[in-house]
Amino acid sequence: SAPRSRSTATLYSFDSRDDAVALDEPLYRRWLLLHGHKFYRPYKTMLFEHEGEKKSLNERIDAAITSLQSNGVENGVVFIKHMAKHKDLFEFEHDRELGALAYAKDGVRISHQHILLIRNPFDIISSWNAKHTYRNKKEEEDNSSKTQSSISINETSLEEVGIIQLLGIYSSITSIPGRGPPIVLDSDLLVKDPSHVLTSLCAALNIAYGNGTIGGDMLTWPSGPKSCDGPWAPYWYEEIHSSNGWSSFSTEARSGYRSVGGHVCVDILRASLPPYDYLSSRALCNVEMSKYDPGLEIFEDPRNADVLCWIGTPDKGRVVPRDIAGVSPFDSAVQGGDAVWEGLRVYDGKILSLERHLKRLFNSARAMGFINVHSKEAVIEAIFRTLAANGMRDHTHIRLTLSRGKKWGSSMNPKFNVYGTTLIVLPEWKPVENAATYDNTNGVSLITGANRRNPPSCVDSKIHHNNMINNILPKIQANLAGAADAIMLDLDGFVSETNATNIFMVDFNGVLHTPLADHCLPGITRETILMLAEEVGIIAKERRVSLAEFHSADEVFTTGTVGELTPVTMIDGRVIGTGKVGPVTKKLQSVYKGLPDREGWSTPLPDFHGY
Repeated sequence: SAPRSRSTATLYSFDSRDDAVALDEPLYRRWLLLHGHKFYRPYKTMLFEHEGEKKSLNERIDAAITSLQSNGVENGVVFIKHMAKHKDLFEFEHDRELGALAYAKDGVRISHQHILLIRNPFDIISSWNAKHTYRNKKEEEDNSSKTQSSISINETSLEEVGIIQLLGIYSSITSIPGRGPPIVLDSDLLVKDPSHVLTSLCAALNIAYGNGTIGGDMLTWPSGPKSCDGPWAPYWYEEIHSSNGWSSFSTEARSGYRSVGGHVCVDILRASLPPYDYLSSRALCNVEMSKYDPGLEIFEDPRNADVLCWIGTPDKGRVVPRDIAGVSPFDSAVQGGDAVWEGLRVYDGKILSLERHLKRLFNSARAMGFINVHSKEAVIEAIFRTLAANGMRDHTHIRLTLSRGKKWGSSMNPKFNVYGTTLIVLPEWKPVENAATYDNTNGVSLITGANRRNPPSCVDSKIHHNNMINNILPKIQANLAGAADAIMLDLDGFVSETNATNIFMVDFNGVLHTPLADHCLPGITRETILMLAEEVGIIAKERRVSLAEFHSADEVFTTGTVGELTPVTMIDGRVIGTGKVGPVTKKLQSVYKGLPDREGWSTPLPDFHGY
């Protein structure tokens, strides 16, 4: 563990068991002999001369086992608390103190299990600062006879926070052949529900939960000093000695508003959060105690749980796992939806209509007045590298986002954007028909949304922007109605598009109609369908179309990159045509599927071995 009271509280939890002996930092004296010259400790000389602390780790373990045996305990537990900074004095491959032999005793079988107790680095740093503020104040009051050198200073450091060392221990143990990872225990979860977490911990250790007369459930202990305390306890354990169990650590009882400190501490926090996030994701009970229901996550393809994406500025971008990917809270996409985007599809080693999508992306960025924009070549390179990193060459959809970029302060003002645009390449394994798209085989139902589509006088849909509240509100209505999507009307009541796609209808004469692009995005798939209709001899018209015409149409379908051509079999409870996929829709679906293999329609992916 890193220092602070929760590691000692865990020590006391195990000390309360009748079948356990708890040892408090048996490597501390040896570590202090090596590093004690760097800082002041009032107990230093006392610790160096303490006979019990002079004993080796093996001697301390042997005494603990002997004590358990003398009390008739056959399957006992020796709980040893170490600080993360002491890790270099322990050989994890052989489970022994550095330079010593592995512990062995006739008739005794020993098994080791390492537990990493983690805590949010912010809380460690702020707690450490608060502790030192209190110590400094107290020492100043009592220091009339002390020299200046004995007054404590704030020693907050990466070593004291300890999370980087804990990640090093995790790495060391998991790299040992035949060894599983150590147990990771998140102290915040332990404080939140100590009974549940301690029960799970004991199960992971293959020992019974509780098994003690003093606080038999491991939740309580008597206040005051304990026999297992190290000699330094009077200096560090005043707070934990005032407690009598895990209830003393409840959020309500221990809440407070603390400062993390100055620039140095912020830099320590900056370095400590990534390893903490990694270990926290692997903590015992992490998923079951979180507020989200993992059953709501729909990974039809399990590879999407580990998908890699690209995030970066024109000068610096990188591939990162989805669960740790993020943009700055100062990014324009976060501050005001100030971004543009495109959807791309990958078919059998080719990206369909890439050039047309990129042209629209950069046209949108130009209309928005973006500056210091990624080059077209940089965007393509990022796409290729991201696909290569994931091994994606087929059945893939890409959400390509270009924001105005990060601001130097919170504001909607583009003058605050001085770092260049932010590019996000987010690919997913997503076949045309899946839970996140549409049923192109049997068709879908639509409703008419209450919200009207933005006219160009408000927010021009010719800009493919991220400010999508106008689309999301009708989508919510569709969800509540059990429909796939919602049709959106323009201000005059004519059909514009759906909340997510363009829309077409076929009349009783077999003529194809689609609304003019006055109040909708002139989609690339929409444009493609108009071209293909002419190619196969289907008459197509762009005009203002009323909702009643869609209600009475022989066929209706929607178009978009993610779902291609999706038949619509019902609108507002009215069956469209025969209620099945019509012949015109089927014909255009068939022709569209052949586009990736046509000359000039797709951009082939490079050989990924070069990436």
